[in-house]
Amino acid sequence: MTIEIELKFIATPDAVSQLAQTLADFPHQHQAAQALSNTYFETDDNQLRRWDMGLSIRGVDSHYEMTLKTAGKTLGGLHQHAEYNIDLPEPELDIARLPAEVWPHRTDVAALQARLQPLFSTHFQRETWLVQTGGSEVEVVLDRGAVTTETVSEDLFEVKLELKSGQHSDIMSFAQQLIGTGGLRLGSLSKAARGHQLAQGNPPRLLRPFPLLKAAPKATVEEGMVTAMSSALSHWQYHEEVWLRGNPDAQRSVVEALEALRQAFSLFGALVPRKASSELRQKLTALEETLAEPVKDVQALSFSALSVETQLALTHWLMEFQWRRWIDARSLAKLDGSFKHFSDIMLSRIAADLKETFSDVQQANEYHDKATRLSRQLLAVHLLAGTYAPEAVVVWLAPWQDLQHSIAQNQDRWLKSLASQAIRQPAFWLNSSAAR
Repeated sequence: MTIEIELKFIATPDAVSQLAQTLADFPHQHQAAQALSNTYFETDDNQLRRWDMGLSIRGVDSHYEMTLKTAGKTLGGLHQHAEYNIDLPEPELDIARLPAEVWPHRTDVAALQARLQPLFSTHFQRETWLVQTGGSEVEVVLDRGAVTTETVSEDLFEVKLELKSGQHSDIMSFAQQLIGTGGLRLGSLSKAARGHQLAQGNPPRLLRPFPLLKAAPKATVEEGMVTAMSSALSHWQYHEEVWLRGNPDAQRSVVEALEALRQAFSLFGALVPRKASSELRQKLTALEETLAEPVKDVQALSFSALSVETQLALTHWLMEFQWRRWIDARSLAKLDGSFKHFSDIMLSRIAADLKETFSDVQQANEYHDKATRLSRQLLAVHLLAGTYAPEAVVVWLAPWQDLQHSIAQNQDRWLKSLASQAIRQPAFWLNSSAAR
C-alpha cells in the first residue's frame, strides 16, 4: 500500500502542447509517451462505488496490473488515498489476490468477483517528467486520450503532479509556476468519476444544495475549520464543473461556495487572526466581485489566474496549516478545544442574531433588505452542523429556509408568520442528546 500526495489539473489542448517547453526550464528526466489503457469494473448495483472504491486493470504494452483505490481525502485538487497494485500475467480480474483486509467485514470475495463486470475504459498517451524543484522531486504526468463506454466518449487532458520526495510547499510552489502559463485548472473529478457518469448515459450533472458539515467524532475546533473550508471548496469545484458543462444556474452555487468560505473565516476569526489569511481573503473577494454579474465566458473565468490561484492558495493554506505561524500557544490551545463546544457557542450567537434581525420587522421590503444576512447565517449553521444529529439540524433549518424561499419568491403575505415560526424553534445545539 502507498499513500499518494498529488495535485490534478484539467488542461486545455493548448496548455498540453506548451507543457514540454515549460518543463524544459527545470532540471528533469523525461520519459517518452506510452500508450496506457484502464478498464474499470463494477457490480450491477454499484457496490464498489458505495464503498468509495475503484477497481481497474491497467495495461502498458504487455504488462498488466490490477489496482484498487480505496476511500481517501480530496482537498481542492489535492488527492490522498490508499492504493493497492497487483501484477497480473493476463488482463483478467482476480480480486482474491488483493489483501483480505481491504474489504469490508464479512465480504464474500468469490461472490463479489462473480458480480464484477467491465463498466468503462480509458485509453490515453502518458508522458512523464521527474522534475527537481526546490529541495524536492515532483513527477509531472501528462495524460491525453479519452474515456469511453460502448456508446459514448469524452476527451481527457490531465496534468498530475505527484510529490516523490521532499516538502509539500515545494509542490505547491511548482504548481504556482505552472498555472502561471495558463490553461490549467484544479480538478477534483477523477477519470473514474467521468467514466461512471458516461456509463449512466452522461446525464446532465445536477445542482446540489450546500451540504451539512460532517465532522469527525470529538473533532477539534481546528479540524472543524479545515472540514468547513474543505466542504466549501468541494462545493465550488463541483459546480464549476457543472457550469462548464452548460448549466448557467451553477454560477449561483459557485457564489454560494465563496459566501460559505467568507462565513467560515468570520466564524473562526476570533481564533485565527485576519493577518493569517489576508492575501487569501483578498483573492476570494476579487473573485466574488467578478461573479457579482452574469459571466459570459465561464471557460475563460475557470481557467483564469484569479480563479485557479485562489483555489490553489486555499488548498495550500489548509494543507500546510499556515495560520499556525500567526498564533500563540494560547490560541493554539483554543484551536485544539472541542468543536462541539465551539459550535454550541456560535450557534447560540447566530440564533440570537436572527431573532434580533427578524423579531420586529413591519414592512415586506425590510425582509428583502435582510435576505443576504439570513442567507449567510444559514450557511454558517451548515458549517457548524457537523457534531449534531442531521435530522435535528434539518428540522431547525426548515422554517428559516421557508422564510428564505418566500423572500426570494416575493410571497410577502407569509413572511411575518414564517419569521415568527422560525424564531420559536428550540435550540438543538444545547441538547446533548442531539450530539452524535
